[in-house]
Amino acid sequence: MAMNVIVTGATGMVGEGVLLECLQDPGITRVLVVTRKPTGRQHPKLREVLLPDFEHPEAIESELTGYDACYFCLGVSSVGLKEPEYTRLTYDLTLGFARPLARLNPQMTFCYVSGAGTDSTEKGRQMWARVKGRTENELLRLPFRAAYMFRPGFMKATEGQQNVLPMYKYIAWLYPALRRFTPGFVSTLAEVGRAMINVTRHGYEKRVLEVRDIVELAGRY
Repeated sequence: MAMNVIVTGATGMVGEGVLLECLQDPGITRVLVVTRKPTGRQHPKLREVLLPDFEHPEAIESELTGYDACYFCLGVSSVGLKEPEYTRLTYDLTLGFARPLARLNPQMTFCYVSGAGTDSTEKGRQMWARVKGRTENELLRLPFRAAYMFRPGFMKATEGQQNVLPMYKYIAWLYPALRRFTPGFVSTLAEVGRAMINVTRHGYEKRVLEVRDIVELAGRY
C-alpha cells in the first residue's frame, strides 16, 4: 500500500524519530513536513511547508490534500505554564490543524502523540493530563477514517537524530535495564514511528495506544 503522509513536530525529538521511519519505509512515497522552521533535512520524497501558526492553517490548505495519514508529533511541555496557556498551545493548536485536515482528507488516519498518564476523564489533578485528555477526546470525535492516540513513555532516540532532549541523552544508558524491568514504560522512537505506519495500513483494535500497544503493533507486521 503506497501512502502519502504528513508529519508535524519534525524539529522535535518525537517528530524527527517518526520522520526518519517514514523516509525509510519503501511504501511511503511522499512525506510532507509542516513546520514552523526548516528541518535542514533533505530527501527525494520529503517536502517542507512552513506554517508559523498551527491554529490557522488556512494559508496552506491547498498543500494539505491527497494524504493518507497525519502523524501529529507537535507539542510543548507544561512546565511553567498555566492551564489557559497550555490549553492554547495543546488543545487549540492541535484541533486548529486537525479540523481542516478532517474536512480535506476524510479518508485520512490521524495519529496524535499525547503521553503516558493522559487523563481521558478530563477531571484528574494533573493539569497537563486533563488538557491532553480533552484533546484526545475531541480528536476521536472528528470525521477521520480513523484516529489513534499514542501515549509513549520513555523513548530511546534513533541513531543519528539531531533533536534529542537533554534528559534522554543523559539517561539513555539506562534503556536496556528499563526495557527489561519496566517494559510498559519504555519503547524506541523507531517503534513509535513503525506503529504509526502499521496502524495506518492495517488498523488496530484500540484507539488509545499505551506503551505496550505501541511496541506490539510496531513488531506485528
